[in-house]
Amino acid sequence: MEQAIMGIDISKKSFDIALSNKGQWKRNTFENTSEGYQEMDKWLRKCLDGQVHSCMEATGQYADSVAEHLYRIGHKVSVVNPARIKFYGNSKLRRNKTDKADAELIAEYCLREKPNLWSPPPASFKDLQALIRRHEALMETKQREMNRLASGTKTQAVIKSLEASVTFFDVQIKQIKKDIQDLINNDSELLRRQKLLISIKGIGKLTAAKLLGEIRDITTFDSARQLAAYAGLTPRNVLSGSSVHKKTVISKTGNAHLRSILFMPAISAKKWNPIIRSFCERLSNNGLEPMEVVCAAMRKMLHLVYGILKSGKPFDPNFLEKSQVSS
Repeated sequence: MEQAIMGIDISKKSFDIALSNKGQWKRNTFENTSEGYQEMDKWLRKCLDGQVHSCMEATGQYADSVAEHLYRIGHKVSVVNPARIKFYGNSKLRRNKTDKADAELIAEYCLREKPNLWSPPPASFKDLQALIRRHEALMETKQREMNRLASGTKTQAVIKSLEASVTFFDVQIKQIKKDIQDLINNDSELLRRQKLLISIKGIGKLTAAKLLGEIRDITTFDSARQLAAYAGLTPRNVLSGSSVHKKTVISKTGNAHLRSILFMPAISAKKWNPIIRSFCERLSNNGLEPMEVVCAAMRKMLHLVYGILKSGKPFDPNFLEKSQVSS
């Protein structure tokens, strides 16, 4: 018997549901509150005899609350990259863009593609991710204030205000970095993983913490390539017939936070990490553009991250020499 499928399109204040059960479609809208969840439960009990496989886009805290509620009461849940839904909609030549239409599209995607099931992350991961993203937000806001300060304004009151703002954000950033490391120090598993990651040249404690805040559980990825795809760092080729041969680019249909985290460490690793340095030199000699080499270095670094976390063994800087001797 075909399982019931439910697509959910979520916004800050409400969420739309498209439910497919026994060949019949039913739709409803609920408030994105605990009261709304209770109303949804009552509605589902009227529509269903048992379990439903619900699917929604990964939209941060708005999706997390609904997903956790459905998981807690015993339903199957999938939380998918919004880019996958977008591309699926494009493949269907979809013209309508409404919340109700989006919910139905998500349900159809779930029915056809059967995405992996989701489970709630541990509290330590959620706290670490929240702290990491707060750090990012503070850094971005501080940079905007510094840009205004460097814009050439001559008004002393404005200059004084901007300087005070930058000082304030410096204090906030210092505190959030301490909070991040304190959280890791008090969690033996997070601390073990951080120590593994900082064995890779180019990755410091804060970068390791950021990676751990975005890579929830390395065991959920079957390969390093799958992790790279999650980050949106797999190459995308555009070839058609004999006339269309566009430059290879990264897909970007993945975790933008993870790509951002890897950029500066990849720049550093090009110089200081022997494996990545050798890899990048080979790519440069083959004619790749500098930014293409950086993206490849980001992907290579993520492969190292995968291997180290998966094996539980620290980075071996002599790996190349050993492999050459053994061959």
